[in-house]
Amino acid sequence: MSPSFVNIAAYKFVTIDDAAALRAPMLEQCQALGLKGTILLTPEGINLFLAGQRVAIDTFLTSLRSDARFADLEVKESLSATQPFNKMLIKLKAEIITMKLPVIRPEQGRAPAVAPRQLKRWLDQGHDDHGKPVVMLDTRNAFEVEVGSFDGTLTLPLDKFSDFPAAVAARRDDFIGKTVVTFCTGGIRCEKAAIHMRDIGIDNVLQLDGGILKYFDEVGGEHYHGACFVFDQRTALDAQLQASADVPCARCAALISPRAQLGESFARAGICTLCAEA
Repeated sequence: MSPSFVNIAAYKFVTIDDAAALRAPMLEQCQALGLKGTILLTPEGINLFLAGQRVAIDTFLTSLRSDARFADLEVKESLSATQPFNKMLIKLKAEIITMKLPVIRPEQGRAPAVAPRQLKRWLDQGHDDHGKPVVMLDTRNAFEVEVGSFDGTLTLPLDKFSDFPAAVAARRDDFIGKTVVTFCTGGIRCEKAAIHMRDIGIDNVLQLDGGILKYFDEVGGEHYHGACFVFDQRTALDAQLQASADVPCARCAALISPRAQLGESFARAGICTLCAEA
């Protein structure tokens, strides 16, 4: 089946003081265009994950960008053969991603970023342009990290992003004398994380511009192991931005998801957990 659905992910930190008024007409437009997914409207900005036919996606983006606040909205795309979302939702939230630190305002100034191609060059050579070791810091939740991450990444025991400030404070000695690159799926969490780390005195911090998805798009999968977890029915994307395939159990033929493929039973024998316990 050929890919006919365009999947887009985008966000922007920008003041939105009329989110409630935007919600109804935006939802009506999305439904009329046959789009599905989720849009978050918050006082600090917009975050969206949508899928639909090319004409519908382009029509929506043209309309959205006609609002000056979203005129420069950058979008990451991937394709799928089926619609990965069940419904169309627009939610009003307090934050794009909950950190519970209102002093973090990316709209007032982003943390410095490193482009995917530059990061790959650093990882190829084993250090940044000044000879400092590079530490990759995953800012995602633990279950996302299980699906895949950069090689040699420093991970934190995060069940939710609001756990990040305490978790990173406990590891600050690991960042001394090194260049730290925070990263996440599409850029939102690593952007807030980098600002927070600088606020607490860790100065040598950059964010990966556009997150893992932009790295895959521009560089591919070098220095990355596994897939990238996404919050839709595709579960995870590989370095070609294609849905990672379910794999049949070698014993019972039940399909094993990309996340479950990282488990010990599959890695050891190519079987599902039920067969391993039998």
